[in-house]
Amino acid sequence: MLIFVLLLLVIPFGLGAILGAPYVPILHRDSERILKLSGLKPGQTLVDLGSGDGRLMRAAAAQGIRCIGYEINPYLVWISRLVCWRYRKLVTVHTADLWSIKLPPADVIYIFILERYMERLEQKFTTELTHPTTVISYIFRLPSKTPIHQTHNTYTYEFGSDAHTGLK
Repeated sequence: MLIFVLLLLVIPFGLGAILGAPYVPILHRDSERILKLSGLKPGQTLVDLGSGDGRLMRAAAAQGIRCIGYEINPYLVWISRLVCWRYRKLVTVHTADLWSIKLPPADVIYIFILERYMERLEQKFTTELTHPTTVISYIFRLPSKTPIHQTHNTYTYEFGSDAHTGLK
């Protein structure tokens, strides 16, 4: 019985790491930096791929930004919904694998994905993002695209019909 309970807890967290988006809580100072870097205004949309416990979405929604989160771990989806309850009119969280969804229209997409998946993710962005969209990647760079802005741990890219290709 104990093993069964442990598996129920371990599998959802391990699945995120295996599929590319491990659960690593974002620090408050980093979420504030990312939101400032994004330039999002109230009414614009942030998509968080691998939204974890909803911290970034809560901070964005507090500024009037609409948020859509995708998280494969059902426990973290539940926590996100609780954490963002106050902003439930602005925040939607889906239990989903980022590889199986069609990316919705967004002003900014935020990602924290393991480096080994960045090439695949870049291909997904190139294929699916048809409207101008800013992509902010935390820690890891996209392999073929030059960032339009970077800090010590964050890379910003433009995708979509009017975006510069930014290819290396």
